[in-house]
Amino acid sequence: MAGRNHLYIPGPTNVPNEILNAMHVPMEDHRSPIFPELLTPLLNDLKKIFRTEAGQAFVFPATGTAGWEIALTNCLNPGDKVLIYRFGQFSHLWAEMAKRLGFSVEIHQEPWGMGIPLDKLAARLQEDTQHEIKAVLATHNETATGVTSDIAGVRKALNACQHPALLFVDGVSSIASIEFRMDDWGVDGAISGSQKGFMLPAGGAFLAFSQKALQAIETSTYPRCFLDLKDQMNANKDGYTPYTPNLPLLYGLRKALDMLLAEGLDNVYARHHRLAEGTRKAVAAWGLSLCAQPGFESNTVSAIVVPEGKDAKTVISIAFSKYNISLGAGLSEVAGKVFRIGHVGDMNDVSMLGAIAGVEMALLDSGIDIKAGSGVAAALEYYRATAK
Repeated sequence: MAGRNHLYIPGPTNVPNEILNAMHVPMEDHRSPIFPELLTPLLNDLKKIFRTEAGQAFVFPATGTAGWEIALTNCLNPGDKVLIYRFGQFSHLWAEMAKRLGFSVEIHQEPWGMGIPLDKLAARLQEDTQHEIKAVLATHNETATGVTSDIAGVRKALNACQHPALLFVDGVSSIASIEFRMDDWGVDGAISGSQKGFMLPAGGAFLAFSQKALQAIETSTYPRCFLDLKDQMNANKDGYTPYTPNLPLLYGLRKALDMLLAEGLDNVYARHHRLAEGTRKAVAAWGLSLCAQPGFESNTVSAIVVPEGKDAKTVISIAFSKYNISLGAGLSEVAGKVFRIGHVGDMNDVSMLGAIAGVEMALLDSGIDIKAGSGVAAALEYYRATAK
């Protein structure tokens, strides 16, 4: 098929040419005297993306999933109780990991399309007078359902009852895209990955931990080796890594950070909001609805519900085979019920109009009753009215 594949999934996202070029480097000695000139500024600038001055940033040659494990096994002890709300595939997987690692996992089920219920969380924390809960695991942006939760509200609930639990946040599909303020929100462990807002290939786990979390490492007895933060801290203080790093990814990260900081984080957040809002206006014009309930809509991914009797897999298949567009599939409980449009990373107004036009054609070809051009028109008018 002529032309390139158009990637509109919520990760991995499009890698800009500038980053691809930056990653095209010969191998070098990662124990050389000049290697700290690459790594140390990277770690310092990564803190700016997490919006932390007090915390410490880390880079692992791994994924966001490994980031979940790093937070759990470095800061907690075997059998510790953790609390998590399950409202999508990724909050589900984090809970399952915690169970498999031997933690006592208190899971609260919420409808898929909702986020963390702050009132219920506050009540549960208030009940925990013995402070048995050692960590709250909060999924900031649930990629499977296009839902964003209020992390500042989670911290407020913890502070209201002076609960000492650590706050770990999965920001894999939010950090570097959606507003995230580690220090202001009192986040103890922030977890992200390279393949979404950072506009890089998969393979990098980017994390930041508060001083409270780093102190907890000293009393953790959980066995660990490759994912040990102490090893990273000992090596990072001199500008090195405890094992062979992924050099191309580090050079790509250098360029990605330069691009994000040059745009300005507030501008990055605003751009993602505009792209998402235009997509949402298209969905409304089609007469369809989001999986996310009002107030929980994500600015990095929209999960769109197909009409009763229709299969979202058909829409995705036609979009790919006929129009060379990749859309996100529904996962687990929403498989076949939703398709997902990613509006994250290296995207602009015209990118999203292409996505919306392609989706319209796939919807029509799937026999879904929409008016041709309606979504494109709605998004186009919004983008024109809000362009600077």
